Amino acid sequence: MSVPDYMQCAEDHQTVLVVVQPMGIVPEDQFFRIYKRITGVSQVSIRDSQRVLFIRYRHHYPPENNDWGDFQTHRKVVGLISVTSCTTAKEWPQTSERFHGQKEVFGSTLYDSRLLVFGLQGEVAEQQRTDVAFYPSYDDCPDVEKRVEDFVESIFIVLESKRLDRATDKSGDKIQLLCVPFEKKDFVGLDTDSRHYKKRCQGRMRKHVGDLCLQAGMLQDALVHYHMAVELLRSVNDFLWLGAALEGLCSASVIFHYPGGTAGKSGARKPGVSSAADAGKRHRPGAQEVLIDPGALTTNGISADTSTEIGRAKNCLSQEDIIEKYKEAISNYGKYKSAGVIELEACIKAVRVLAIQKRAMEASEFLQNAVYINLGQLSEEEKIQRYSVLSELYELIGFHRKSAFFKRVAAMQCVAPTIPEPGWKACYKLLLETLPGYSLSLDPKDFSKGTHRGWAAVQLRLLHELVYASRRMGNPGLSVRHLSFLLQTMLDFLSDQEKKEVTQSLENYTSKCPGGMEVISLPDGLKLPPVPFTKLPILNAFLSLCIYTVLLFIDVCVCVCVADFQWVQGDVCEVQLMVYNPMPFELRVENMGLLTSGVDFESLPAALSLPAESGLYPVTLVGVPRTAGNITINGYHTSVFGVSSDCLLEGLVGVKSSGCMVEVVPSLPRLQLCTSLPRSAHLSSEDLSTSVSLQLFNGETQQLTITLENIGAEMLNTLELTSKTLSTKEKLFGEFLTWDLQDALSHLPLKSGQSVSIPVNISAKLDFSGQENLLHDLNDDGISVTGLPVSSPLRQVLKPRAENKPVGTDASKNEFNHVKTLEAVLTFKYSGGAGQVEGYYRELSLGVRVDVEPSVFFTRVSTLPATSTRQCHLLLDVFNSTEHELTLSAKNNQDLVLHASECQRYMHTHTHTHTHTLSHTDSSFICEMYRCLSG
Repeated sequence: MSVPDYMQCAEDHQTVLVVVQPMGIVPEDQFFRIYKRITGVSQVSIRDSQRVLFIRYRHHYPPENNDWGDFQTHRKVVGLISVTSCTTAKEWPQTSERFHGQKEVFGSTLYDSRLLVFGLQGEVAEQQRTDVAFYPSYDDCPDVEKRVEDFVESIFIVLESKRLDRATDKSGDKIQLLCVPFEKKDFVGLDTDSRHYKKRCQGRMRKHVGDLCLQAGMLQDALVHYHMAVELLRSVNDFLWLGAALEGLCSASVIFHYPGGTAGKSGARKPGVSSAADAGKRHRPGAQEVLIDPGALTTNGISADTSTEIGRAKNCLSQEDIIEKYKEAISNYGKYKSAGVIELEACIKAVRVLAIQKRAMEASEFLQNAVYINLGQLSEEEKIQRYSVLSELYELIGFHRKSAFFKRVAAMQCVAPTIPEPGWKACYKLLLETLPGYSLSLDPKDFSKGTHRGWAAVQLRLLHELVYASRRMGNPGLSVRHLSFLLQTMLDFLSDQEKKEVTQSLENYTSKCPGGMEVISLPDGLKLPPVPFTKLPILNAFLSLCIYTVLLFIDVCVCVCVADFQWVQGDVCEVQLMVYNPMPFELRVENMGLLTSGVDFESLPAALSLPAESGLYPVTLVGVPRTAGNITINGYHTSVFGVSSDCLLEGLVGVKSSGCMVEVVPSLPRLQLCTSLPRSAHLSSEDLSTSVSLQLFNGETQQLTITLENIGAEMLNTLELTSKTLSTKEKLFGEFLTWDLQDALSHLPLKSGQSVSIPVNISAKLDFSGQENLLHDLNDDGISVTGLPVSSPLRQVLKPRAENKPVGTDASKNEFNHVKTLEAVLTFKYSGGAGQVEGYYRELSLGVRVDVEPSVFFTRVSTLPATSTRQCHLLLDVFNSTEHELTLSAKNNQDLVLHASECQRYMHTHTHTHTHTLSHTDSSFICEMYRCLSG
């Protein structure tokens, strides 16, 4: 026997084998419709008996396997059902002749046969025949199942007759020696009168009767015969048939312990009546006992009465003993090279039993033995079937990775070089089935849930094989999907060279079939989800901003966050991403834009090129909301290596938010601000639209012209202007910023494209009198001022004289170049359009920075007495710190002209209103005098 039945299980030993075959030209779909109905009759309760006959159907069975029917009767074809189409009476003789020819193939073992004829009507079809059933069509055959039941009952009658004939054989010492095909030549010339030969014949026949009893539903009788056969065959070292007897004993015990079956089929086998009756006696191990009394055996070893054998020895093996006997049987089979198929099937049966007993390690030992059983030259199809069954059995015992290994071997066998037409579709299907065993899923979401599971090297190999198989199938879309999945999920395990090779292959595939986000449906119903490239590039941070508004950093919660600002309908809005390129080469990202939901949003795609293994790289994505309402930013889309991806925030590692919701307010006008002064850096403490800076001398006034242009689509209806002087320690005299807004308001409403100018006066009047730091000296040539002693506190803080320093040098200029700063913010508040109706407005701010420096310094101060006691002379050394010529004027005194960086002495005569000498308090008078003249 060269063709194993990989679906064998222990309970098949109690079945009778019926072959159902088409005859002539029968549509395949119609045949399998009828075949399915026939196989529905899997067991039949025998009338006038408590026994049940189980049937095993096959639509194809190798005739050479039928030659082993004496060795194990469940391998013998005992029934044949032929299905044929016949439309005219002329075809009937030829059809009948074909049926007889088909019966001759299994003629030596057939108990009965049936012919189902479809399409024939008339006189021939009206004939009443037991072996032929006529039906008008494949749709009009209501009693097929009833015909099959009658057919099975006829098989039982023959089976029961043969059982009784063999069990009551009265041929004396001459018992037929049952043989397997390869033994017949070995028994030529043997001494048939020897005791050894007779025991061999008795043991084999006893085992054969046990098979017939098991098929006929007599489980207890079968156990008795198997036990007796084991003893007889062991005594003569008939190892092959001893193995068969042990396997029969195991099968009968399995049927007793597991009436639901071990095949794991969806439709569990119903226990027979006798088995159900026995089940109540299984309250303790060894409850069913049968005695083998040597005196009860007849001369030929076959006794019809087994009642005398009940009561002394166990007839049903325990669950542990079943496995031990299976091991012994398989060991005996292994001694015969020609019994490889029997040995392999026995291993499979034992594994199914161990799977029910949940003894996975022992089951794996049987499977390991099955792997190394040599069955000779197998066809490629048989190899595929063998590896597939091994995979299924490993899966059955929970060895998922081992199961995946053999299924992958079967897949590779489908495209072996020796096959003229490789089956790439079958290969691809089997490879898909190996994915769970290698901890692989085709859903990229499963790879963002934590640490990586499985062996990455094996997973990479398997994914490459899927890519290649799908390409050989002629499906480039599948190749792109699998290669995209490989790149997305296995990026961390690829070397730099592998990354380059994979991306080059992907670009080659996408040049013919671009990748997208659609779900790919396979013929078997499997759906491949899209694979977004969330790692090309990798998103590190997600920032949302609006022009003229503030930033929002999204990393705060696991749900949709709400922005603390608004976007405006019709305006360009921005979102900033921080990304980096993990690839060892430049990464080009095309068609990058925002994914939103809610209001209508026009995304303006961007393209960027990221350097190899770049650090964090800012990317700004822009778009325009076209309607008002709430908009949710869900993610972004890209196109990398020809694959379009929709990357949602909820699936990104490191981004805790699933989106950002922003309120879009109705449309508002938008102003653009220009000034007559150049722009400068923003003030450090304020968020501003723009800033200007200028320098003024103390007391100087300069005009700043601000131009506002309406660059939006809506008309400007309202405009307000306010200012805020930032905190300063300087004492300010008068208004710093002044303006007149009436002229600008007269131009409202301001249409799109129109502009209006607003003049703003900037005045800087600060106090540069430093009090004690201003008076360098109150002496002149050693003459002290009356009433002001040299040791006074004021005198102690005075600076040394600058007599040794040239007045016009840069050092002298820098010493007296004291600059003070004024800062203020002008805020424009404006509105219009639909937004004004809803109460919304915009703000535009301008920062103003003024550096103020004094025009003159009094470097030296002294006094001289006048001719009158009511007068005194104040002498001041005046220094022009500017680069311009200036004139110094004082009341009742002559003007003094000072050139740039020039220092001159200036005398001012002061008249007192009453007579007294200059006292200590007159120092305050001098300081006040100095303050009035400075600047």
